[in-house]
Amino acid sequence: MRGSIDGLGSSTPIGTMLPAVFADDDLAQRFVGGLDDVLAPILSVLDCLDSYFTPSLAPVDFTRWLASWVGAETDGTEPEARLRAAVAAAAYLHRVRGTRRGLSEAVRLVFGVTPEITESGAASWDARPLGPVPGEHRPRLHVTLRLPDPAPADEHRLDSLVAAARPAHMPYTVQVTAAERIPER
Repeated sequence: MRGSIDGLGSSTPIGTMLPAVFADDDLAQRFVGGLDDVLAPILSVLDCLDSYFTPSLAPVDFTRWLASWVGAETDGTEPEARLRAAVAAAAYLHRVRGTRRGLSEAVRLVFGVTPEITESGAASWDARPLGPVPGEHRPRLHVTLRLPDPAPADEHRLDSLVAAARPAHMPYTVQVTAAERIPER
């Protein structure tokens, strides 16, 4: 939370803006000095406002709030670097939501691993009318995620992520498995 910071001086002290008659008045200077202490954090935030909306520069607590504000797929347990990446990519992910690329990128941002996605849809082009229809008749989506050290909660997290990022009409299944380890030579 934003609040007062010990020793933070005001960028525009009120005492210097008072009429000359109050310049030597100790009570007036102490009174506005107290106001400066209260206003200094607010002025500091306003001076750096653009930094608050840049995920790589914003304070972590503000970035978590910003994640909820822009609809980033976060659950509050991700490391700081992944949180910042999810907030930075939120607008792009909303543009590609419901596509294979959007789903893949959303999963990669949350888990740090690119998933394997199989689906029933397809597209093709034919110069003649009434050509064969590509894809399968029944829609389906399957997402496999291979993690180095899978936890039981990973499958639930993947399920909720795919449910939010998939096309609305598409039935889906998810699977989390351990990644194959390549032996060192």
